[in-house]
Amino acid sequence: DKVLFHIKTLCDYFADAFPDKMIRTDVIPAGEKTNEFPNPVFSALGLPGWMNGLTYKLTALGISMWRKPILAIRARAGLSPVFLRPSLPAIYGISELVLPKPKDYPANSYFTGFWTINSEGTLDKSLVDFLQAGEPPLLITYGSMPFENKVGLTNLIKTLLSIQQIRIIVVKGWGLTDTSEIEAYENVKVIASAPYDLLLPHVKAVVHHGGIGTTAACLRAGKPMFICPVLYPFGDQHFWGMIMYKKGWGIKPVPLKKMTEKRITEKVLELLKNDALYEATERIGKQLREENGLANAISIIEG
Repeated sequence: DKVLFHIKTLCDYFADAFPDKMIRTDVIPAGEKTNEFPNPVFSALGLPGWMNGLTYKLTALGISMWRKPILAIRARAGLSPVFLRPSLPAIYGISELVLPKPKDYPANSYFTGFWTINSEGTLDKSLVDFLQAGEPPLLITYGSMPFENKVGLTNLIKTLLSIQQIRIIVVKGWGLTDTSEIEAYENVKVIASAPYDLLLPHVKAVVHHGGIGTTAACLRAGKPMFICPVLYPFGDQHFWGMIMYKKGWGIKPVPLKKMTEKRITEKVLELLKNDALYEATERIGKQLREENGLANAISIIEG
């Protein structure tokens, strides 16, 4: 009945065959031009605001390398090599409380609110035991992002343990392979993964890479954050990190590749001791928990 597609699938290059069935679907507003903010993928380049609209041409240039295979597929499907991509409806899993929909977006583009579902089950008992054994810990997670840092994330975490009374939960993800050294510390709990909607309400604050999924989960839980982009200077992580900083929901982001032991200590102390951050994130968390982005998206799709 409908085809929901991500821009990376290039489905809009075939949408002229059945435009009424196609809906662009994304959580990063990188494929639709606006003059209100730069293309999130290139926001860290620090270009002047008058160039905002031009940064979206960079996405188009990247896609242009696929023109030959696109035309080959169209030929096999009996479609004309001459075509225009239709103006398709688009839904974004973004809350306007965090990023308002640009005024120069077309009427058939929608910011529905974040797409979330409640996890089933419970937290692992050993994790619950750690949470209950002391003050709410700092959560450090880089999701599924492989990462590099000259100092080494293990050394950065060991440095943080010098902060008085700090407790840390580390999510290994895919980038932290050997955690045996930090697992020996009493105030550190290393886990492979955990459902954020169940875990985040029990932590104090979060250090993470800046993916929009993790960012949204932190906001919904009302937890301030320190974003350390892994993808830098390209990628959307810096974009979300700066929004968190400007809105007062996080401290100013620092790319992980530029992180030092001194800097991470200073930044985490700022994160833990800034009362205004906790008040602001608690407010936005309550508002976001009242939204139902998934239901809003379904209503648009079925409408």
